[in-house]
Amino acid sequence: MAALSPSSPPRPSLPRLLSLLPSSLPSSLLFLLLLLLVVSPLPFARGEISDALLEADKRAIVLFDTFGFESNGHVDMNVTSVEVLLPENGAPADKTLMGFFLTTAEDELELQNDFQAGHCVLANTHVHRLFTLQDVYSQQQGPDSLFTFRYSVPDAREYSLFFANCQPHARVSLNCSFALYNVAPGGRIDYLPGGKTQLPLLYSAFYLAYMVAGIIWIYLCHKHWATTHRIHILMGVLVLLKAFTVLSQAGEYAYIRATGDPQGWNIAFYVFSFFRGIMLFTVIVLIGTGWSVLKPYLQDKEKKVILIVIPLQVFANIATIILDESGPSSQSWFTWRDIFHLLDILCCCAVFFPIIWSIKHLREAAHSDGKAARIMAKLQLFRHFYVLVVCYIYFTRIVVYLLRSTMPYHYAWTADLAGEVVTLVFYCVTGYQFRPMDANPYFSVHDDEEAGGIEMDKAVSKPLKAGDDEDDEFDL
Repeated sequence: MAALSPSSPPRPSLPRLLSLLPSSLPSSLLFLLLLLLVVSPLPFARGEISDALLEADKRAIVLFDTFGFESNGHVDMNVTSVEVLLPENGAPADKTLMGFFLTTAEDELELQNDFQAGHCVLANTHVHRLFTLQDVYSQQQGPDSLFTFRYSVPDAREYSLFFANCQPHARVSLNCSFALYNVAPGGRIDYLPGGKTQLPLLYSAFYLAYMVAGIIWIYLCHKHWATTHRIHILMGVLVLLKAFTVLSQAGEYAYIRATGDPQGWNIAFYVFSFFRGIMLFTVIVLIGTGWSVLKPYLQDKEKKVILIVIPLQVFANIATIILDESGPSSQSWFTWRDIFHLLDILCCCAVFFPIIWSIKHLREAAHSDGKAARIMAKLQLFRHFYVLVVCYIYFTRIVVYLLRSTMPYHYAWTADLAGEVVTLVFYCVTGYQFRPMDANPYFSVHDDEEAGGIEMDKAVSKPLKAGDDEDDEFDL
């Protein structure tokens, strides 16, 4: 299940991460990617029955979970296999200075100041101290005996569950099972935090929306089969994968809310999200290259982009699974979080290059070819697609996270709503722009254009002349 722990390896510095980014990106994209790095460390709330394991852990403070409690919130904890490890000839540990506590985000700054001043956070009046390891040892009847604790949260607020070790020379090992939940007026237990209870219905609604979009897309492809290309088939597969992804999210949240366990829906989500992530970036790259429509093949550099994006997405999905299944109490959790954000940023970088190349080649072809009007229409379409992709990445990677970190916890669901609305709009607008229709300038390609792989390929190997502005395609 889940587990969390703060004192983990430090986050990579911004200069080191930025040094990994291509220097040829326009300044607007570099600014966007910098914002992605800034907003990456954000709060979360899992809301399920979770297990955590500490093994010879020397961290002073370990985060286990963050949860939005309503007026009747509870914390249930089971602790076993507690062991305090001391160095040879070390002084005995004061177990009253090791224990669990709840605190709010507003009080964490004061706790940090106390910690830096050398004070034990368990003595701070702003925390709700739950129990100490001395309480556990005093009730233990054997090494594997179970310590059970239940606590009623005094008010409706968002709290974080921490473990504190105020004995720097001691290491702690323990197994902990905990459940954070709210009790509805009728007595029903709700394992989703306040502000997340709307998610099952929200994702169910988006499942229906994507299924309708998928059916409409299949109808358009069937109706205009003569102008339907392989890229349209992949776009249809992407919509269906997205539909099943949000369906699995709806099932996962519904079962977590009722039972505290996803009942296998998380596995379905991992599978569909894995293929959807790969398909999304692949489709964006292929649309940007004009594959199967403007030309029947990919150039070597375009193949390299796909061969970069797919492994990055594979590793990003692996990082996502590790994040979900381990939780922040794991010492490597924050490292995997940083890996996920870095891989996601690199994928976002990679998908821009084919679009930029296509814009540049079409602009050059418009100056050298006699069919300038038709080429300019395609150029305008690619520029619109470039802006569309930038807006999509900006909203889903930055605005959604800012909403999640700034909105009151009761409205946490609005961040998920905003992300899904933006994604649905991106899918619909992209589908409308590149739908299979004879009048679409993207598909108005004649045989003489296909013979050479279209105007784009004519300019691939032609170097820029002195005085050409290499950044014209970014003046949008």
